[in-house]
Amino acid sequence: MPNTKNTANKEVAATAATKKLGILGGLGPMSSVYFYEMLTRHTDARCDQDHLEIILSSGATTPDRTAFILGQSTESPLPRMQADAHALITAGAELIAIPCNTAHYFYDALAESISVPIINILYETVTTLAGIGVQKIGVLATEGTVASGSYQHVCRQIGIDCAVPDAADQAIIQNIIYGQIKQGKRPDMAAFAEVSAKLTDAGCTRLVLGCTELSLLVRDEGLGAPYFDSLEALAYRSILACGKRPVGFGPDFAEVPA
Repeated sequence: MPNTKNTANKEVAATAATKKLGILGGLGPMSSVYFYEMLTRHTDARCDQDHLEIILSSGATTPDRTAFILGQSTESPLPRMQADAHALITAGAELIAIPCNTAHYFYDALAESISVPIINILYETVTTLAGIGVQKIGVLATEGTVASGSYQHVCRQIGIDCAVPDAADQAIIQNIIYGQIKQGKRPDMAAFAEVSAKLTDAGCTRLVLGCTELSLLVRDEGLGAPYFDSLEALAYRSILACGKRPVGFGPDFAEVPA
């Protein structure tokens, strides 16, 4: 499990000056496209020039994060992520967002190797939910994210409880992500709902879509409460951190401090 000395994210508070955002994307590609769309849709803008300045890297051939975390591959994604981050900085990025939860296993190593801040999707998600009084969340994510304990660790830091599916249910979620969504197939929403129901029965009042492939279910399947989209938390903070005003987000974000 990674250490989390940088997850407080204090260095990416909103400022009056605008900043150029680098998106370290392609992890996977469709969720990166959705993130870019989300940033554009939710920025208070009246003309092209009011929108964020964005540089997008889509490193689709980056080695699989989950396979490395689980010991199924010896090919670390970190060197490619570092190379792409440096390319974004060279191109003018002043802060970086990574629309992939599993990739945040490498957050600290990546942050230590570059010269600009990285917005942490895990921290933004958990602090947003804690800020609206949520006491216990359920995490729906890749097997890599769950096995790494990344969300569990951030929840302990923030002071809320966290539950994950059991092994059989995690296998269902993993297949929905890798066997269905990543392959462009319609996800098994009945199976997804069954896994979700077990977490709510266990006392989870909000269910985090802790994989940005699952974020696509909000757009394509109309998921609402009790689900909370980690990609929305990343988009909200990215807009603020770039010196712009976020608009059109739901009530969960009404009390998020700038």
